[in-house]
Amino acid sequence: MSTPTSPPAHTPSSLPAKHPRTPLAGPYGHPFHPILVTVPIGTWLASLVFDIAARVSDDSSAFATGSLWLIGIGLVGALLAALFGALDLTTIPSGTRAFLTGVTHMALNLAVTALFALGFVIRLEQGTDSVGAFPMVLSVLALILLGASGWLGGLLSYHYGVRVADERTQADGFR
Repeated sequence: MSTPTSPPAHTPSSLPAKHPRTPLAGPYGHPFHPILVTVPIGTWLASLVFDIAARVSDDSSAFATGSLWLIGIGLVGALLAALFGALDLTTIPSGTRAFLTGVTHMALNLAVTALFALGFVIRLEQGTDSVGAFPMVLSVLALILLGASGWLGGLLSYHYGVRVADERTQADGFR
C-alpha cells in the first residue's frame, strides 16, 4: 500500500521557466531563442567548410572571403540569439540545476562568440587571399565548444522543459 505524498509545490504550467518574461521572448511554449541560434550555428559550420575549401581549392581567395562573411553574419546572429537567450534565462529560478545549466550554456556561447570574433579580426588583418592555420584552429575549437553548449541547450529544453509547454498542453496535439 502506498503512502500519500504531498502535491508538488508547482504544477507544470505554473513553473516560471515555462512562461516568457516578456512577449518579446516568444509566446508560451514557442520561444524565439531556439530558432535564432540556427543562424550562428549554420553560418559558423559553413565557414569551416569554406575554410577547408580555401585550403584545397585553386581559388582560395573566394572561399576565404566567403568564410569571413559567414563568420561576420554568425557574430551578428549570435548577438541576437543571446538577447533572446538572456530573456529565457531570467525565467529560471536561481539556485536550481536548470539555472546552473543555463549559465554554463551562456558562458560557453560567450566563449564561442569571442573565439569567432578573434578569428574574424585576425582574418581581417591577414587578408582574404587564403585562410591561415590559426584562424582555422580557432574555428574548430569554437565549434567543439558550440557542440557542448548545444547539448546543454537541449538539456534545458528537453530535460528541464525550460520555455516548453507543459505536458497537458502537449497532449492536445495527440487528441
